[in-house]
Amino acid sequence: MALVRVAVAGASGYTGAELVRLLSQHPHVTLTAVTSEKSAGISVSSVYPHLQGIVPLTFEALEPKALAERADVLFLALPHTKSMGPVASCLQAGKRVIDLSADFRLKDPQVYETWYQTAHTHPDFIQQAVYGLPELHRSAITQARLVASPGCYPTAAILQLAPLVAHGLVAQDSIVIDAKSGISGAGRSPALPYHFPEAHESLEPYKIGRHRHIPEIEQELGGLDRTKAPGGITVAFTPHLVPMNRGILSTAYARVKGTIDLPALRALYRDFYKGERFVRLLDTAMPNPRHVRGANYCDLAVHADTRAGWVVTVAALDNLIKGAAGQAIQAMNLMLGYPEEAGLLSPGVYP
Repeated sequence: MALVRVAVAGASGYTGAELVRLLSQHPHVTLTAVTSEKSAGISVSSVYPHLQGIVPLTFEALEPKALAERADVLFLALPHTKSMGPVASCLQAGKRVIDLSADFRLKDPQVYETWYQTAHTHPDFIQQAVYGLPELHRSAITQARLVASPGCYPTAAILQLAPLVAHGLVAQDSIVIDAKSGISGAGRSPALPYHFPEAHESLEPYKIGRHRHIPEIEQELGGLDRTKAPGGITVAFTPHLVPMNRGILSTAYARVKGTIDLPALRALYRDFYKGERFVRLLDTAMPNPRHVRGANYCDLAVHADTRAGWVVTVAALDNLIKGAAGQAIQAMNLMLGYPEEAGLLSPGVYP
């Protein structure tokens, strides 16, 4: 079987580097090109020594049309608001594209403009894009030419709440999400809040109620809500920066409609995620980011606070793998008809 040619744009960032690392070990693809505006002309191994002897490529400047000539599938790990033009060029060249920015995740261009303060330059492609969460959109991803790969916070939040919302078990205006992220989630560009003396031994909330991943969460959960009550799903979302390199821990609370006991909740989750290779349901252990570090798993647990009438769910994932690069490759596998787990079966690194 001929190997599929794959290129990664924005390959010098943390997510891009994980794409390069994982794709270099994928049994069905060959990595043909990597781009970086800041590191053009520099070898991959000079920027990331852990890839010495594994990835013999040199970063180059991004020229979408030229890049598309050398690849069948393109991953774009560019900053938000910077993917619209390159995505359009690659699609017009007849290529399959997996975009890891937020530029094609939101179905309403006006919502995108509101949250990203940028007018969408290619709204005609938005409706073609499939939100790249395989556990919810597997069938559509297999037919897609453009996949909008989800953010790390939304991946955790949507997976932990989807069974409850899909079965109409919680009040749609009662959802509260408290999430913590490792510093790599902020990207590789230096900034004062991520400087070691600022972030070490620190725990700080940020962008309370105004984080740009909120509309993703509400859009996807709203699509699952069978009650379709006026107003749709509204979530209160508070992210926190914690002093670890990578990982997401998301705790979500919602008020239960009526009553439901813990065995019934766990049975609901087991049924909803039956056969899902990368969702692990925990009954006795508690989800912890260190148990999924470097792996494409999302660990979930559900608990019933019967005294207060709330259900509490906990999700843990690696923000750079299941929350970014690994999930994007999972989508590529579906698009190309490969086993969904191809190149993604490595367990987490522990300790």
